[in-house]
Amino acid sequence: MQHRTVFEVMTHNVVTAAPTTPFKEIARLFADHDISAVPVVDEDRRPLGVVSEADLLRATAQLPDLEGRWAGVRLLSQERGLPDAETAAELMTTPAVTAHPGWNLVETARTMHRKGVKRLPVADETGRLVGIISRSDLLRPFLRGDSAIHDEIEHDVLADTLRLAPDTIRVDVTDGVVTLSGRVDRRADIPVIVRLCRSVDGVVALHESIDYGYDNLALDVEPPR
Repeated sequence: MQHRTVFEVMTHNVVTAAPTTPFKEIARLFADHDISAVPVVDEDRRPLGVVSEADLLRATAQLPDLEGRWAGVRLLSQERGLPDAETAAELMTTPAVTAHPGWNLVETARTMHRKGVKRLPVADETGRLVGIISRSDLLRPFLRGDSAIHDEIEHDVLADTLRLAPDTIRVDVTDGVVTLSGRVDRRADIPVIVRLCRSVDGVVALHESIDYGYDNLALDVEPPR
């Protein structure tokens, strides 16, 4: 069975910034490379933080409009006792939340959701940056064709992993939606089949109408005393 990892879908050639990279140079990196964020790394390529478009906009929100008017009641950075954000070190969101190359995509998606981020720098076991993964990368497995999904379920899951006889389970896949039908000996086998098939890359949803011969999930009758 295929279980895609971060390493397989991440961007390997990462555009980065140093802590001293100026504001305008970061904006230029965004425009030149058609990206919306850059990891900030130290001399050993260890992630320190991430500068995103939102970070740049947050900094420029303190500036007046073209006619010199303020959009709202805001304090100047000097009045707030804060330095102007001029470099990546001052702009970045820190600490950097990182992923690892061997993580599966579900684990990665959960981390992004929990941390409220759109992308994660990927660091190896030494802590050095080796890639970056975004939410769009996580969706890449859903581009798999129906025939590839069908073949993996039929051969890798049902035949090789579960050792089911041919034609025990019928598999239909349409636009990533899997429908399973057929008959198995034991009712307890059905949730196992469903769980393994649902975990196949590219499966959007799964429906089953599998019959069974023996209900081994029924409550045991209390033995006589």
